[in-house]
Amino acid sequence: GARFQVLASSGINAEYGGKIYVENERARVTRTLAAIHEKDDELEKAAKVLQELQVETFGTMEKKEKVEFILEQMRLCFETKDYIRTQIISKKISTKYFESEDTEELKLRYYRQMIDLNLHHKEYLAVSKNYHEIYNTPSVKEVEQKWKEALQRVVLYLILSEYDNEQSDMLARIKTDTNLSKLPYYQNVLMCFDTAELLNWSILKKVYSQHLKSSPGEPASPLDKEENWDVLQMRVVEHNIRVLAKYYTRISMQHFADLLHLDSKEAEKRLCEQVVKGTVTAKIDRLDGIICFTKQKDTEQILNAWSGNLNSVMDLIGNVNHLITKERMVHQVS
Repeated sequence: GARFQVLASSGINAEYGGKIYVENERARVTRTLAAIHEKDDELEKAAKVLQELQVETFGTMEKKEKVEFILEQMRLCFETKDYIRTQIISKKISTKYFESEDTEELKLRYYRQMIDLNLHHKEYLAVSKNYHEIYNTPSVKEVEQKWKEALQRVVLYLILSEYDNEQSDMLARIKTDTNLSKLPYYQNVLMCFDTAELLNWSILKKVYSQHLKSSPGEPASPLDKEENWDVLQMRVVEHNIRVLAKYYTRISMQHFADLLHLDSKEAEKRLCEQVVKGTVTAKIDRLDGIICFTKQKDTEQILNAWSGNLNSVMDLIGNVNHLITKERMVHQVS
């Protein structure tokens, strides 16, 4: 009962507190106490008990036991909806540890817990990366059904991710995976976002809606949720804006909206979002209803332009100095 738990907790601190030579025993007993709290449906108490120990500082504890303990801390914090603490605790585990032998079970546990955390924060690119780590695990690669499920989720969460250099780089790497050819619908939808062509949302949803959802008996797909189709529609609009910015320097707002299959107000809003994010560079002339796209310059181009302008100014100063000197000499002679 509650009295036993209080006595057990105080007994642990009295017996083991501050004694380095029994720190491992203290951790194990504390974990047992946390399990008792969890069995009594007292998750917050269980999480609090485990959080009191910083096992990463225990010098005599084996790495495997440390990782198991930290994973348990992460799990309890997540289940008590303490997401910030879960994120902080997760950083105590170095992913390089999973490169060692006999760590696959812990590796899979870690990445699945990270996926749950990333999904809560809607960090789709991080989810895709974590599924990619699961996909690259030998025990998963050995079973076709397992690696197919993992690779499917790598693709789906990748196309749900916001576009940036990191997402683009990962897309370029995933499309070269030979196993992707065994998942034709997933390969095709991934290639849609890799080509500089406008995508028609209505056609895309009609073609892929059934194939990208999970079948009966399969694990849930992210596109089983209607809200994620809304996110995917947003990614299609963003992709189309980048394509238009690539091919147009000037375009009317009405034509721009028609190509995006949006009304003018919504099209302008989406364009402004992409400009703010730095994905495209554009200016809108509202009086004439014209959008002007300009090419983004990298740092080297900006510095070269500045250097060229500076050289031109110095040449002009030199010419002016020469003319002034010439005028003075003519004036002195006369």
